[in-house]
Amino acid sequence: MKRGKFVTFEGGEGAGKSTQAKLLAESLEQAGIETLQTREPGGTFGAEAIRDLVLEGTTDRWSGMTELLLMYAARIDHVEKLIKPALDRGVWVISDRFADSSLAYQGYARGLGAEQVKAVHKVVMGGFEPDLTIVFDMDPVLAQKRVETRGEHLTRFDAESLEFHKTLRHAFLEIAEENPDRIHTVDADGTRGSV
Repeated sequence: MKRGKFVTFEGGEGAGKSTQAKLLAESLEQAGIETLQTREPGGTFGAEAIRDLVLEGTTDRWSGMTELLLMYAARIDHVEKLIKPALDRGVWVISDRFADSSLAYQGYARGLGAEQVKAVHKVVMGGFEPDLTIVFDMDPVLAQKRVETRGEHLTRFDAESLEFHKTLRHAFLEIAEENPDRIHTVDADGTRGSV
């Protein structure tokens, strides 16, 4: 059986990743490709429990390193129990966020540095990477307006300062530039259909 493909969607808060991930999964299913849609942190029972720890509370609840380690605890559970088994069965996996988010959020925005995050990634993931990553690039001011108007509970990351979100945008664009064979950037300022 042919291995499935692993596609990840990345970008700042409010950029439309979840919406586009759902649309891609629906299109693949219509084309006869079995697809699994998931998210990070989350996707498995254990990773969803960690998600609650990471996303709830005040913006200063965790240090950057604590956040990073919680994210990788959730990620390894997600990869071992859900993502790899699905790929081995030939299923395409579409994930709303993956390791590039850790690099952007904890490495850049929390100030841990890219090398420290990459070292943790190498130890935990052992070379496991997505086949394709799509970064949704959006003006952070517009993205924050989207977040505020979607009527959902704000997470710790949603509540961060505009400077934090500007740093994230810069980080994702830099990560994309450093990985042109895997990452493609999409302008997410437009309507859902145009994106």
